[in-house]
Amino acid sequence: MRTLISTAFISLDGVVEAPGGEPGYRNTGWTFKHTEFLPEAFEIKGREQSEAAAMLMGRTSYEAFSPVWPDMAEFAEYKVIPKYVVSTTLTEDDLVPNWGETTILRSLDEVAALKRTEGGPIIVHGSASLNRSLSDAGLIDRYHLLVFPLLLGAGKRLFSTTDKDVQKLNLVEHRAYPNGLQLNVFDVVR
Repeated sequence: MRTLISTAFISLDGVVEAPGGEPGYRNTGWTFKHTEFLPEAFEIKGREQSEAAAMLMGRTSYEAFSPVWPDMAEFAEYKVIPKYVVSTTLTEDDLVPNWGETTILRSLDEVAALKRTEGGPIIVHGSASLNRSLSDAGLIDRYHLLVFPLLLGAGKRLFSTTDKDVQKLNLVEHRAYPNGLQLNVFDVVR
């Protein structure tokens, strides 16, 4: 069984929308506009690239990342690993040709089947809606949360508001940085 890891830049009040400057959100670019950059706080991002054996994302994140990430040196290791996009609307013609092997999955059942294959961890970047669905379906095994000391109010949230039983998490790694960022790594307790 492969490990499915959700990784997110998240505000203290749970917002994950437009951290890098994506258009259409009032507080877009909040990760670099309001918090001093400390390279050591982002060490987890390099570790994720070296440890991930595949990447999973939703259609919206794929459409945001695929025109940019393939040519960025910061994401070079992601270029060579398989990518999976969960979408009911994308077609093969919508996939970019310069980002390596990409497979479209049509359902959470297909994500569950992917998890049952052999291989290393699968990392989920962005994809707020997909994250909520994966969490509600019990498919996420670990969270890598880089928590920013900001309250953003409205915006897409990482966690759903579905009425469900308590889901216990086990804190397996934590760091606090002088700029107020916190790294919290949680394993989902089954």
